[in-house]
Amino acid sequence: MSASARVAFRRLIRKSALTVCAILTGLILALSANAQTIVAIDAPGAGVGAGQGTQGFGITPAGVIMGDYIDANGTFHGFVRASDGAVTPFDVTGAGTGPGQGTVPNGMNPEGVITGYYTDSSGLSHGFVRSPGGAITTFDAPGAGIPVGQPCTPPVICSNGTQGASINPAGAIAGQFVDPGGVFHGFLRSPSGDITTFDAPGAGLGEGQGTFVTFGNGINPAGEIAGGYADANDEFHAIVRAPDGTITPFDPSGSVFTDNSGINPVGTVTSFFIDASDVLHGYVRAKDGTFTLFDIKDAGTGPSQGTEPLGINSPGDIVGAYIDSNGVNHGFLRTKNGAITKLDAPGAGTASGQGTIPVLNNPADAITGFFIDANGVFHGFLRIRPE
Repeated sequence: MSASARVAFRRLIRKSALTVCAILTGLILALSANAQTIVAIDAPGAGVGAGQGTQGFGITPAGVIMGDYIDANGTFHGFVRASDGAVTPFDVTGAGTGPGQGTVPNGMNPEGVITGYYTDSSGLSHGFVRSPGGAITTFDAPGAGIPVGQPCTPPVICSNGTQGASINPAGAIAGQFVDPGGVFHGFLRSPSGDITTFDAPGAGLGEGQGTFVTFGNGINPAGEIAGGYADANDEFHAIVRAPDGTITPFDPSGSVFTDNSGINPVGTVTSFFIDASDVLHGYVRAKDGTFTLFDIKDAGTGPSQGTEPLGINSPGDIVGAYIDSNGVNHGFLRTKNGAITKLDAPGAGTASGQGTIPVLNNPADAITGFFIDANGVFHGFLRIRPE
């Protein structure tokens, strides 16, 4: 999951899964073409209207999945799905219950500690961290607030306040916050709770500009942070922040918009960039700054089409979606050596804006994400690696 406008938009209309005693409805279907198995996840309590439903956003090495769901009232709730399929929902105390409010998990570390944000009844967002046992601690970055003159009007989800984005094995949290002027800033919260804020060189100071942090796997065990910034011209560039605070901006050749979808333990970064024709292309950036660019075969070559990496695991395997010439999303797994496996969840819609969107993969390439059906409803999934 990334800081880009495209992924942010998906977070506005997607949301995921619930319930304690109700084991989720799972269609277990083999995809014979690639000998893959996909388990569809529909949580009881998730809405069944367009823009509602279930989505997976994170997966541990043990196969624990976290995500959120949006109910029929437009309220967000978090969930954890154990490796045996049991689902535990959760809501942060103080989360609002109106449309566009509620609890939104964003990142989970290998131990199952989750970070994210909740939006209260006034429309202000606050960060949280949840232990595997369910204890929740909330926090706010200094200077966070609701932009002046920009109230949150349901069902619109406003970007404001404090948003926990990613968490590493030590419990350090990277995230972003919005100040009253509508400018974004990055932050790093230590395991002890101390918060350090940061801004990328060249980040703009206007509303909607500033510094962003990648959701999902945006901070690695060493404390390197993946993110980006919008400059004064509203152009988006990617960054990596070193543990000593040094920030390195980068753009692949030919980019007019560079996203940043995640960083793995060795400092390899992946995401997509958009060229002057508004086509998306995938990239891999090694720690030394070397780029490898790639496009998935059958990806479209028109505006808002192309290849969109969304996550990278510790071995360097990448998952994401490619958008075909009809605007339909299809999943892919790209191994470190460049081999591509495609995946389409059974039941995924085949019209523009529908289809399959893998979000993250664990070290064994078990994949979670979501698909959008023909009615615009979201369903989470677990893709089990073929033996």
